[in-house]
Amino acid sequence: MGWKGHSTHSRSFINTVIFYLTFNDAPSGIFSSQVIDVVKFLSTELKAKTTLIAFISIRNFFANRKKIISELPDSLVLPMIPGVGRWKYNLPALKVVCAIKKPSAIIGRSVLATNLAMETNVPKIVYDGRGAIAAEWSEYNVVNHKKLQEEIFHLEKKAVLNSSYRIAVSNELVKYWEKEFNYTQRSHSVIPCTLNKVFEELLFTEDSISTYRSRLSLHQEDIIFVYSGSIAGWQSFNLLYDFVKPVLSRGKKNKLLFLSDKDENILKLENEFANQIICKKVKPSEVPSYLAAADYGLLIREKSVTNKVASPVKFAEYLACGLKVIISDELGDYTDFVIKNNCGYRYQEFTEAKTITLSQKQTIRLLALRFFTKKTYTAAYQQVISYKKN
Repeated sequence: MGWKGHSTHSRSFINTVIFYLTFNDAPSGIFSSQVIDVVKFLSTELKAKTTLIAFISIRNFFANRKKIISELPDSLVLPMIPGVGRWKYNLPALKVVCAIKKPSAIIGRSVLATNLAMETNVPKIVYDGRGAIAAEWSEYNVVNHKKLQEEIFHLEKKAVLNSSYRIAVSNELVKYWEKEFNYTQRSHSVIPCTLNKVFEELLFTEDSISTYRSRLSLHQEDIIFVYSGSIAGWQSFNLLYDFVKPVLSRGKKNKLLFLSDKDENILKLENEFANQIICKKVKPSEVPSYLAAADYGLLIREKSVTNKVASPVKFAEYLACGLKVIISDELGDYTDFVIKNNCGYRYQEFTEAKTITLSQKQTIRLLALRFFTKKTYTAAYQQVISYKKN
């Protein structure tokens, strides 16, 4: 996989002013862990003054702005010009902010954010690559805007090739850049989706896990599979169903916990497997304790370019809660990670459901704390901040 723990000694970037720029990202659990926590980490751990500049939809603007500000008070949250296809119209507002704050660098957390940043006079632009965006838009019809769909490949290519530096969430994403955009530079850091602090701080003992299970009225002999997160099309619910149906059919003690909104797919399972399906919609801060009540985390997705380069934060979260991960093939860098570290199963090879012991859970959790905390990537983030073109 090529991931290594890095030294966590402090290096000061006191004179550095950085913008972390997001575009059309609404507050959520992912936003908290992958945006707000990163901004806090850069500011507090690396002493690089970092300000979040978030362009968000005018729909529910004030409520969403309040959520962001409550977590990161010095953020600047601005209303987007309506219509993602009008993304360039947000440039004047960004230029004004840059003229006032005079950042030395902008980290753009998307293709569009990075392309906006490139139109400013800020000398250093970092592309925070979260996936294969043109492929994702094509495979999953993410944006219903024909002109922008036609442009996104070229915008992504520009973000990859013309940035001063890059962050990639997986080694597979770098390979994608090399293949699709003829990316030949080595000016990038691979930093996977890392854990929110609430996962690092989870109370993880025999008594606490027993308490977490009791809250769900689970019996000691129950074996719990959990699916956490969106049930959107790209999450491949049909594959998940084909896996869980025979597992649930083998015995009433096998149960499936959904931490998501309920939809017709979950209702279908509830009708087929009465008393074996639990569905809870919980706050992001509550997710760790619910996950820790389970034995296995499900990460089953179809084969696609989007999934091949992905870094699902749920993988790290499952491990942090002591779960063995049941995973599909060619899912980012993670299928190989599971095999190498014996922390789960390829879903085609899973045969017998067994309760995961506390000792096994603790070993798995240590993997997460070793590979998926932000401090693990201190040196990589230092490189992002300090890199200068020759």
